[in-house]
Amino acid sequence: MSAPAPEAPGGPLVIVTGMTGAGRSTAAKELEDLGFFVVDNLPPTLLREVVRLVDESKGSQQPIAVVVDVRSGSFFDSLQVNLAEGATHRQATLLFLEAADEVLVRRQEAARRPHPLQGSDRLLDGLHRERAVLAKLRSDADLVIDTTSLNVHQLTKRIAQAFGTPDTTRLKVRVVSFGFKYGIPVDADFVADMRFLPNPHWVPELRALTGQDPDVAAYVKGRPAAEPFLEQYVPLLETVAEGYLNEGKRFMTVAVGCTGGKHRSVAMTEEIAARLRTDGFEVRATHRDLGRE
Repeated sequence: MSAPAPEAPGGPLVIVTGMTGAGRSTAAKELEDLGFFVVDNLPPTLLREVVRLVDESKGSQQPIAVVVDVRSGSFFDSLQVNLAEGATHRQATLLFLEAADEVLVRRQEAARRPHPLQGSDRLLDGLHRERAVLAKLRSDADLVIDTTSLNVHQLTKRIAQAFGTPDTTRLKVRVVSFGFKYGIPVDADFVADMRFLPNPHWVPELRALTGQDPDVAAYVKGRPAAEPFLEQYVPLLETVAEGYLNEGKRFMTVAVGCTGGKHRSVAMTEEIAARLRTDGFEVRATHRDLGRE
């Protein structure tokens, strides 16, 4: 009788640990933006159970990141045993974040939070105790990032380079149409006003249609001012998008408005989204107020 086939490996598992103030929260947020299922402050003894639950609910290829800090105490032995045994059947990467003592002290003082191992002593004493507790984990780490001279954007870029994929590190653009009479979307990074174009509402045969109908779209895009606007606005968005990626921001919302969110904004939203998509961006077009009239 042949031996059973080995269990297929699941998606990546990243264990985030390191010194207090070295950027664990920033790393966790970036991993979440990269599509990881993130669990913060996880007791290592629960690692297998978390992986099992994620496998069952989201599939075995769902990337997972867990943040383990010094508050886990003696549970670190369990973490090292789990990783050594390959207990999760995933490709595990141990990420350790550190920084110089003087930088960690400055960051903790700026946050006005005591160190978890400080007790009644100095903040620096707490850091020294933490280094001793984490020494073995640091020596076993697959990746050590020293954040002493890194700002938030530089750290997120390092995390993206280490754990991102071409799909997860692309800028995700949402182009949303809206009606000014219903208010501007509060999450908009950019707002474009299409009320400079003639309103199809005043064309009887177009009034009942929407910007998703070919006749309305042709009317709106056929106005003399429409094409010059698109030729200038879409490259502007692409320029900004490159800057967003450089700063570690991978989501951009472009709001396109007209009076009621039915004709002009809808047609131009679809066209802007199509042009960005043609240029290689991951774009989703939505219409917030379509159907409200």
